[in-house]
Amino acid sequence: MKGMVAFAATLASWAQAVATEEGVDGAALYQQNCASCHGAELEGQPDWRSPGPDGRLPAPPHDATGHTWHHGDDILFRITRDGTAAVVGGGFESDMPGFGDSLGDAKIRAILDYIKSTWPERERAYQRERTQQE
Repeated sequence: MKGMVAFAATLASWAQAVATEEGVDGAALYQQNCASCHGAELEGQPDWRSPGPDGRLPAPPHDATGHTWHHGDDILFRITRDGTAAVVGGGFESDMPGFGDSLGDAKIRAILDYIKSTWPERERAYQRERTQQE
């Protein structure tokens, strides 16, 4: 188990180093690509737990009031890269597109690192546990 934790920490450090080397600013990328739906302050859309008239859920917050921190890194990465519907499957419909073609892996990881950096320690600890369980 310790080996897996060390490996995960090494991967996280490597991803951060790659993002830094490439001059990737996760906060700026979030504002450019995510804030229009998820809010400039990560607050999400109003009534995000209730489907709209089209049956789709509004964009959830990415701050501690939302559920983003309930998911491990792999799920968050795949949702951002491929879109929610592709990851959830089963005919689930979502307005969340995939950003893999337009952003690439390093920029997606930088955005996710930024989002996670805004959470209180309790949420970050829970999310780290979820990541280890994946």
